[in-house]
Amino acid sequence: MHGKFITIEGTEGVGKTTNIDFIQAWLLEQNIEFLATREPGGTPLAEQVRQLLLTPGDEKICDTAELLLMFAGRAQHLDQVILPSLDAGKWVVCDRFTDATYAYQGAGRGMDSTLIEHLEHLVQGVLRPDLTLILDIPVEIGLKRASDRSAPDRFEQEQVEFFERVRQGYLNTAEKDPQRYAVIDASQSLDGVQFDIKAVLETFLATIKVVV
Repeated sequence: MHGKFITIEGTEGVGKTTNIDFIQAWLLEQNIEFLATREPGGTPLAEQVRQLLLTPGDEKICDTAELLLMFAGRAQHLDQVILPSLDAGKWVVCDRFTDATYAYQGAGRGMDSTLIEHLEHLVQGVLRPDLTLILDIPVEIGLKRASDRSAPDRFEQEQVEFFERVRQGYLNTAEKDPQRYAVIDASQSLDGVQFDIKAVLETFLATIKVVV
């Protein structure tokens, strides 16, 4: 049986790492074999791309180069990690995927979504996540959490207005396809966030069992 592909999305400081740990624990409880990975990154080569994208430097990365680097890393990640795992029947839990590109490079940078769509088809073919959880939080709160956690990376140095566009990009995407996307209020308590995540996962698993 082909594995299921779950992606976790959101702007800075929404708590992706903590809640991905929670999702992994839930999958273990269900005796579901899985692989957890991230983007940009996931393979040695793609992790090098991640460093190029996230590390602040003297040379400005132009928007087109940024977009192409994202998909270059994604192509390697798919070929080496995601597709083999899904083909082996494992579930894949990925910290960000192409929805982040539409949000950050599309809504945030203002790049043409049709260009992103073309690259999406080129790199992924028909593959899309089976379920995407969008952790949503007001931008100011998220940025405060992120700044308390570590020094800002290249993206985190952007202005608040950039992240407002990114957040709205995520919400607009989720509104268009409520069957695939679940928006989780990440401003509530951690217990509340994880209660909502568990409810979404249980519904998803129940739907799979009905189909099977």
